Amino acid sequence: MVTVTEKTEEYEVIVVGGGAAGLSAALVLGRARRRTLVVDAGEPRNAPAAHMQGYLSRDGMSPAEFLAVGREEIARYGVDLVRDRVVDATRDEGFAVRLAGGTPSGGGRTVRARQLVVATGLKDELPPVPGLAERFGRDVVHCPYCHGWEVRDQAFGVLATTPMSVHQALMVSQWSKDVTLFLHTVAEAEPADEDLRRLAAAGVRVVPGEVAGLVVEADRLTGVRLRDGQVHDREVVFVAPRAVPRTDLLARLGAELSETPFGTYPVVDGRGLTSVPGLWAAGNASGFAEQVVNAASRGYRAGAAINGELLMADLDAAVAG
Repeated sequence: MVTVTEKTEEYEVIVVGGGAAGLSAALVLGRARRRTLVVDAGEPRNAPAAHMQGYLSRDGMSPAEFLAVGREEIARYGVDLVRDRVVDATRDEGFAVRLAGGTPSGGGRTVRARQLVVATGLKDELPPVPGLAERFGRDVVHCPYCHGWEVRDQAFGVLATTPMSVHQALMVSQWSKDVTLFLHTVAEAEPADEDLRRLAAAGVRVVPGEVAGLVVEADRLTGVRLRDGQVHDREVVFVAPRAVPRTDLLARLGAELSETPFGTYPVVDGRGLTSVPGLWAAGNASGFAEQVVNAASRGYRAGAAINGELLMADLDAAVAG
């Protein structure tokens, strides 16, 4: 890890977030010979998962290893990386970013850049069901594309939190023919008739009643316990966490935000540029459905676009002056 020193306070680009999107943007910028700093708080969304799936050539790789390799790659191109947290940012001719100073290399100082990439991702908030958080990423999972193959043909439970959970139950039936939808806090009357017909066609059983907790034996999920004491044997539970985008920094800098069914996200163009000139968003900071491979792609796109913006700005300044 390269530390920030007094000689490296001025950058062309600062990337906030050292996940797939942030590292990908930094890699492109480093290769384009742009003086770039990555500020990483070290809180990746996929930390609970032992492996990541569906990333061509990286299928099955651990998220921690993936990020370690990425950090090594950006270092080869002179990109600085500091393990710290951004506590504030302001914009004038460029961006002034204040670090928390949680490590000696951060120092609580302010670093500046012409362009700023926010790749801070999101965090998952699980329903307050006892045992759910402890098993998350193991036999409590959320994404069939991330985990479906690994748990295929087991007894699935789907914990409903909204009527949209019907869609999750229908999706996971692609990976198992033994699926039970636990309505939990969703009233029996809430699912539409069309959804009930689809559930029946998919062979998904629907169980009303609030879930009280999970049954775990020998460090293995074996069942779902309802509030009335009934226990349903299950081996895997799918749940839809509430996604909480980490967009505070974007809001503080005045980026236009848009309400979606999955949270509040910045309005961006196809490259990731927000409504604020020079301010970019990538990965799950720009949208809900960015898997690792998609987040890396969004970071790459933003990095290439930023390099082009800087190049043209410098050429126009030279022509004018």
